[in-house]
Parts: sequence; structure tokens; C-alpha cells
Amino acid sequence: MIDPNLRRTPLYDRHRAAGGKLVGFAGWEMPVQYQGVIEEHRAVRGAAGLFDVSHMGELRVVGPDAEAFLQHLTPNDVSSLDEGQAHYSALLTEAATYIDDLLVYRLGAEEFLLVVNAANTAGDYEWVADRVAEAREEGRAVEVEDVSERYALLALQGLRAAEILRPLAAVAQARRSDPAELDGVGYYRFARGEVAGAPAILSRTGYTGEDGFELYLHPDDAPEVWDRLLEAGRDRGLVPAGLGARDTLRLEAGMALYGHEIDDRTTPLEARLGWTVKLAKGDFIGRSALVAQKEAGVERRLVGFEVAGRGIAREGHGVLHDGREVGRVTSGTWSPTFEKALGMAYVPVELAEPGTAIELEVRGRRLPAEVVALPFYKRPR
Repeated sequence: MIDPNLRRTPLYDRHRAAGGKLVGFAGWEMPVQYQGVIEEHRAVRGAAGLFDVSHMGELRVVGPDAEAFLQHLTPNDVSSLDEGQAHYSALLTEAATYIDDLLVYRLGAEEFLLVVNAANTAGDYEWVADRVAEAREEGRAVEVEDVSERYALLALQGLRAAEILRPLAAVAQARRSDPAELDGVGYYRFARGEVAGAPAILSRTGYTGEDGFELYLHPDDAPEVWDRLLEAGRDRGLVPAGLGARDTLRLEAGMALYGHEIDDRTTPLEARLGWTVKLAKGDFIGRSALVAQKEAGVERRLVGFEVAGRGIAREGHGVLHDGREVGRVTSGTWSPTFEKALGMAYVPVELAEPGTAIELEVRGRRLPAEVVALPFYKRPR
């Protein structure tokens, strides 16, 4: 029974018409699959998939002191972002554990867009707003606004994503030096323009390990753009894809999921996300804790593993070494790409070396497994 209080994206009718299996997720009624997770996963790896991710949250931070505010709020270096560029970052506690992970987009000299996880949007906004209030009391000119209702978000991902999008896209030239064509939009760059005649932000980002674009649209325009993209990609292998394939794709790509690999008990250094932390930029929330942890050395680390033989380890299953429990699985699945069971887990740092033999406790059975390097999958260049 679907909770009648769940929210729906502007594409709800499209999902129903396409036979999507709808489930509750992060307060929203979302498609988990259409044809099937494996088919949709393989379509993205071999051609392209179209995802509705309109449940994600967007916070607009603006003002003369917006850059300085975000420099203190997040661990990555906001000052390094050019207009039209984005990066992956985090909201951290003073203990350097995760409140959320997010994308930071520089829309202008004094304007930024934070894209946060759906389940955390309200909490993130409240937390950022509290920090804004503190900054304003200190005389800084910065504001934050929850603008999630202004956006629908489609993710076109896969080998043929650019090929499918190209004939429908028009990219505005913001500055004379900027590329005015879709192919000029580099990885973690974005451009304003149109898709199928609808105003859009076209961002070369994604959560699948493949090339692709995330398209920020007005909610009223999303259904028509969805239809036009599927029509343009029909002969190129494009299929609508649900949350199930999105999860197996991101896992193969070794990408962290909030509530699984990262949460309020884990730090970026433990999660192999130290590259998002720029200690040299100056003070930020969580910096002192990260400096101390770096000097002392982490005690545990996120690793990938492959299961030998039959059986799949899922979130929460125990990780054992020499007969004793040493960690817990954070995510696990059967990989459609590699046709084997794999997953991620936290283990003591001395067991994090690839090739280390471990066991996984799954419903009273112990499955042999081996620690392997992350990510499992890297797309061909």
C-alpha cells in the first residue's frame, strides 16, 4: 500500500503510463523500475537511461558574502569554482561527520545552488539557515532560500547521452570565451540554455559512473522534455530507468550514498572522500577534527569487496576476519556488469588492502569474500 501522503514529481503520470513500479522513497512516490533493474542498468552502460530525480532538493545561497560563507560551511574550495562550474562537497558537523553530501554550483559571482539529498532537504535548509542567521549577526551579507519547488531534474546518463541530447539542446554563450555548443560543456561544468525549447540548466554530472547530463527545468516543462528525450533516443537504446538501476550503477562506480556509506558517524577521510577536503583553504566547519584525524590516522576505511561463489551480502550484514566481526556492509548487490556479487563495507584500516580475505555473515551463513580496489567500474575513455 502506497502512503497517500507521499509527494509526487511532475512526471508521476509518465511513470504510471510507462508501467513504472512506484514505491515510497525519501517521502516521494518514485519509480524503482520499469522493464527491470538489470535491463535498465545494462541499457545505461551500453546506451543510455533517463531518470527522474526531481525529488532532489535545491537551496539557493546568494549575496556579496555568499562565497566566504560557503567556504566556511563546506570542506571543498568554493573559491576555485568558476561561473558555470560545480563540485562535490559536504555539510559536516564540528566532529567532521556528515550532515549530507551535495553538489555546489556557482551560478554567478554572488549566487550559488546547493543540490542536496531528498530525505535531507528540510533538515539541510534549517541547518544552513541557522548558519546564515549567525553570519548575518556578524554583519555578513548572505541569504539562503529553499528553491526546490522551482526545479524538476532529469538525469540522462550513458554512453550515448550526449548524442541523444545534442539535437534537442541549445547552449547559451555566457561569455565570449565560453563554448556555445553542448560538446563544449566539460565534466562538472554546466551551461544555461534550452532542451526541446524549454529553458534549462544543462549540467555534465551524474550518479552512474557514465557520461551524461543532469537537466534542471521548470516543473511545468518536465513532462514534454521527458517525452522528447525518449523519442529522440528510442532508436539509440534509451530507456526510462528507475531508482533500482541508479543504485546498482552508483555502487559499481564506488559512489557513496548518504545513509549507507556516509552518515553522522563517518568522516570524509574514512569514506575515501578526502579529495573533497581542502585543509589549506582556511577554517571551515569540521576542519579541526579532520586535522586531528589525519594526524592520528583513520582507524577504519571504506572498502569494496567481491563475494566468492553464490550469495549476496546486503546492508547491515557482518564482516568477519579470523572468526570475529570487524565491520558491517554498507551496500551490496549482484552486479549486472560483472555478473557477481559485490559491495562496500567499513573495515579496520589494517584490513583495507586489496586482496585481504574476509567473510560475510548472511542469514546464518558465512560467505568467503575478498577486499578489492574501488571503484569496481570505470567507464572507458
